[in-house]
Amino acid sequence: MPRFATKPNRDRSRVPMRRGLIAGRRAGATVLTAVRLAALQAAALLLLLTPFGPQARAQFLDVRVFADAGLRSALEDANNLFRFENGSGTVMSYGASPTLAKEIEGGKPADVFIAAGLESMDYVAERKLIQSDTREKFLGDKLVLIARADSPAALTIGPNFPLAQSLGNGRLAMADAAAIPAGKYGKAALENLGVWVSVADKVAVAPDARAALLLVTRGEAAFGIVSQTDALADKSVKIVASFPEGSHPPIIYQIAILANSTNGVTPVYVQYLLSPKAEPLFEKRGFVVY
Repeated sequence: MPRFATKPNRDRSRVPMRRGLIAGRRAGATVLTAVRLAALQAAALLLLLTPFGPQARAQFLDVRVFADAGLRSALEDANNLFRFENGSGTVMSYGASPTLAKEIEGGKPADVFIAAGLESMDYVAERKLIQSDTREKFLGDKLVLIARADSPAALTIGPNFPLAQSLGNGRLAMADAAAIPAGKYGKAALENLGVWVSVADKVAVAPDARAALLLVTRGEAAFGIVSQTDALADKSVKIVASFPEGSHPPIIYQIAILANSTNGVTPVYVQYLLSPKAEPLFEKRGFVVY
């Protein structure tokens, strides 16, 4: 017996009838498809002509973020993941926190402020420029002493440690202690450890921590005081030692939604940055996640 049985003979008298039914069904399907297509086109036209309100339009906007320059690398990682998962992007403005606070006060449009230190966030909060119930402690950092990666320098930081002697005729790069949080922390630490007076005339003042780091990488300063995350981001420098946490005010980044933000994506973005999903992106850059 063959593997497959031969098909039985069909009643050929029924073929014209079946062909007629098939043709009728095809014609009906064509009409139905045309009706459905017309309905979809009408709905699409109605959607285009419908005036969306401000809240509906806002949800499709990129989030405008003012962030301290020390967060650039970590936020780029986080923003790329946010865009991939949510389809919304960010427009970033980086700089020194006091400068960004002044720009917010001057009316420059933004949705989110991420500040280093408490003073800049306090500044905008006192002027009612943030939504106070959205202010959160975000990240922490450490203060370190750095040198060029090829430097043989070795120091242990403690009370009256010999920083001046190690500098010799060299310079100590620091952010401006009169205005920039990293500089204020550095000066406070040196004062508390009893060495500020001995090195004050050797300080090379930089406009921010990244500029201080650059002075070290170029060999224009023998040592520098920057945040741990800034140091870890640059392979041309090495961390000589870390400052004791009690020697300076804690380095804390805070985040808040600005009072004038109407972007519906903004709360989603802020909650994402504060979520466990984003934690590894900041921890790998050396930040402490609160």
